Amino acid sequence: MKSFFNVQDIGPLDKALAEALEVKRDRFQYQQLGKNKTLLMIFFNNSLRTRLSTQKAAMNLGMNVIVLDVNAGAWKLETERGVIMDGDKSEHLLEAIPVMGSYCDVIAVRSFAGLSDREFDYAETIVNQFVKYSGRPVVAMETATVHPLQAFADLITIEEHKKTARPKVVLTWAPHCRALPQAVPNSFAEWMTAADVDFVITHPEGYELDPRFTKGATVEYDQRKALAGADFVYAKNWSCPGVTRPEDYGKILSSDSSWTIDSEHMRWTNDGYFMHCLPVRRGLIVTDDVIESDHSLVIPEAANREISAEVVLKRVLESL
Repeated sequence: MKSFFNVQDIGPLDKALAEALEVKRDRFQYQQLGKNKTLLMIFFNNSLRTRLSTQKAAMNLGMNVIVLDVNAGAWKLETERGVIMDGDKSEHLLEAIPVMGSYCDVIAVRSFAGLSDREFDYAETIVNQFVKYSGRPVVAMETATVHPLQAFADLITIEEHKKTARPKVVLTWAPHCRALPQAVPNSFAEWMTAADVDFVITHPEGYELDPRFTKGATVEYDQRKALAGADFVYAKNWSCPGVTRPEDYGKILSSDSSWTIDSEHMRWTNDGYFMHCLPVRRGLIVTDDVIESDHSLVIPEAANREISAEVVLKRVLESL
């Protein structure tokens, strides 16, 4: 595996899940793979779970790890071509990237959407420069449009907790005080439509995700109908994806608090589990009683981020 951005990169999901459970039983069995290999983790944005879990996974595999926070301790980087660099940005990515590649064997990148230019974000302009110019395998630790390590961890968690062979999984929009990217819901939708689950997406009108990620999913605008009989409820906010109205891209179209997941919402389900990628705004996305209940999977999900990252890095190392 030379790069990791989408569900297609991981191959058959049954094999990936089996490998994840095997790795989870013994996280240190493949340390020879990473011996004398270096992972460079580059962060354009803040991180807690992604940074810790990916670094831990690399260490499990015997890798050396270098962490670069672009916004603290590095030159400010220009990302666009054809500009006159007479502002506060001292270095261009086109020079920085091959330099970074010369210091490592694998690059992992985290870069969020700007939410102002849909074409720029959905072209994955920043991370694709790493793919093109680094000369190294590139792993997405979240990009403008996808967060595959999170989605893989979510799928592992569902596999571990499902009570039926083909559970009903619902991705529900929830309100938020800030405009958030679509990366997590995009990847969750992409991975769930590829998995053997009954997948439903529910959100207010205007929040339709890009069809490239949701093909095969059922979209239900009535949240109560969507949650009926659900085995897993994945709550997440996202700003307008601009699919039908590009001029609304990145905007908050609704702040309807009736979409917040509380105990009443969970009673509509099939004694369902609650899921969220974290960090979560309590009282907006979910109420205290739901996230603190014994049906909350947010901590097991976060723990499985280590496992998803280790499987991905293992496969990348095997391809070197």
